[in-house]
Amino acid sequence: MSDIVSLPLPFFGLILIGYIAGKVTKQPADALGWMNTFIIYAALPALFFKLVSRTPFEDLTRIDFIATDLAATYSIFIVLFAIGRWIRGSSLADCTIQSFAGAYGNIGYMGPGLALLALGKGAAVPVALIVCLENALHFIVAPALMAAAGDDRRSAGRLAIDIARKVAFHPFILSTALGFVAAGLHIDQPLAFQRFVDYLAQAAAPCALFTMGVTLALRPLKRIPAEIGYIVPAKLIVHPIVVYLALTAVGGVEPVWIYAAVLLAALPTATNVFVIGQQYGVWQERASATILITTALSVVTVSLILLAIKSGFLPA
Repeated sequence: MSDIVSLPLPFFGLILIGYIAGKVTKQPADALGWMNTFIIYAALPALFFKLVSRTPFEDLTRIDFIATDLAATYSIFIVLFAIGRWIRGSSLADCTIQSFAGAYGNIGYMGPGLALLALGKGAAVPVALIVCLENALHFIVAPALMAAAGDDRRSAGRLAIDIARKVAFHPFILSTALGFVAAGLHIDQPLAFQRFVDYLAQAAAPCALFTMGVTLALRPLKRIPAEIGYIVPAKLIVHPIVVYLALTAVGGVEPVWIYAAVLLAALPTATNVFVIGQQYGVWQERASATILITTALSVVTVSLILLAIKSGFLPA
């Protein structure tokens, strides 16, 4: 029991250290600029390239797995959007950010390190597929819905070009695509290059989690939004359950792939949700509060998910 509970503690411990450092040192938010640049453009892309390029190519073409995972995630998005729009009467823009708060987990910063530590190397491929393809879809859906809400003033053609460019040239997507090429062509990577990639990849999780803690410290919780009452359980409880039920219903998916998808679905709201809200001037403080609250509560819920996986309570 103690071994299971201790698995996520180093990750949340790094977030806590970052949070304390942010509160104590009182550095401005701009001070994180180069750290974020290193994480997004070097460390995490190296990790995704490593995971994908060293995997048999046939394992990278599991359309059934990624399609089911995306469908499960966006079923949460659609339900939350409907609640916000037709029950609470929120604007289209507000509903978009609220729905992302309940469906967009911190899969990039927390997912790879936690899944590999808890589930082993077998979780590498599903994690890479989920992180990259889910992020790609989010990058498309967010600006498209904001354009429909009238908060994006770009023309339809300009918007389509900008979305395509953002998806095609995002470091996560590019590194994963290069990994696909390396795996498909069976490219023999020089040992020095492998060590260089490994060196960068090892820095991804610690740097990302510390930065996340600092970011949370710089966004104090000013008020608890009413939407928290259904967004938090949707993100931390309903989302992983729906992913589990969907993947087990489809069948033919390896247990470690199912568990990796469930674990990533159980992660707290992504900091990117605040970034999207800030970009369009929508639901910013409430997005920040949601991230802080889901991150704090996920210490318990992620531990329970790991306990359910390791104890066999979730048969796959």
